[in-house]
Amino acid sequence: MKFVNISSEEFCRFAVVSPYKSFMQTPEIAKLRETSGWTAHYVAAKDSKDRILAASMLVSKPTFLKKRLFYAPGGPLLDLEDKKLTIFFFQHLRDYIEQHHGYSLQIDPYYELVERDRNGDLVPGGFNHEDALETLKSIGFKPIKDTTQPKYLFALDLDHRTPDELFASFKQNTRNLISRTKRNGVVVRELEKNELPLFKKITESTSERRGFTDRSLSYYEQMYDLFHKSGEVKFIVAETTVLLSTAMFMLYGNEVIYLFSGSDKKYMKEYNAQYAIQWYMIKYAAEHGFKRYNFYGIQGLPDPSKKDYGIYLFKKGFGGQVIELIGSFELPISKMYYLHQLLSKTKGVIKK
Repeated sequence: MKFVNISSEEFCRFAVVSPYKSFMQTPEIAKLRETSGWTAHYVAAKDSKDRILAASMLVSKPTFLKKRLFYAPGGPLLDLEDKKLTIFFFQHLRDYIEQHHGYSLQIDPYYELVERDRNGDLVPGGFNHEDALETLKSIGFKPIKDTTQPKYLFALDLDHRTPDELFASFKQNTRNLISRTKRNGVVVRELEKNELPLFKKITESTSERRGFTDRSLSYYEQMYDLFHKSGEVKFIVAETTVLLSTAMFMLYGNEVIYLFSGSDKKYMKEYNAQYAIQWYMIKYAAEHGFKRYNFYGIQGLPDPSKKDYGIYLFKKGFGGQVIELIGSFELPISKMYYLHQLLSKTKGVIKK
């Protein structure tokens, strides 16, 4: 095997057929990061016939004493169960990062750890990739506790079912609420770029109400510019004569991903417009040959005591199962990493 730099075009040809592909591992996301001062890198492990076995889009940025933090968003694209390949890839990637003045590598692979059912319980006899977790630890990776990337998702396998078959599989209450949106005259459509301020207005008010940080309008506009032409992003709105609810979806590989959303609090109970949006996009996914509808993040394993348990119940009403990803990790590259950690802890103590 050999470890090499590759072009973004060569990376894309590999990524599109990788079972571990993620919209985060794309040149478009690299371009988005570059607007914030990051630099893109494309690397791969190849066999003796020059075939790519593993690859990653990386971004790097000087963040500490002119040393660079490296990050593989949603990556790398690598079978972590292949211990020999995993060790080879990260050993050489460590050398590459050190040569490029890096002090740390962060990863969050789109890689499932264990198989769970809709309640979050382990599936008897289901797949288990905990060996991959042990391999990462043996290389020196440490779990990242404070990360914006979700470890738990909720997703619906479409299984080549028709929209009618999918609708019949939803919980009764979910079917009733979808039907009610029709009776109440809720209309769902896609937004054009010049309408994104409407989207932002709803997501901003929702973030303030629920206590999370919203993305900027420029972020949504850049995502539109980067992904809309290829049909890989949709901004959806539900409305009557007023704007009720909005959502942003990524359409990448074999799945449709429900990424961001918001609703006008005044109309939530009366119209339940998010149900109309989800049904609109589930139908779209089924009719266009997607294999999975990904409701994206949930706050850990289902727990009625958690404040966001209602979000899990909302998603569960459409069917599906809990997805547990392997998680987010960081790999120390140089002694600068430990100095950075020490100063960060000291700064935290001083703030307290």
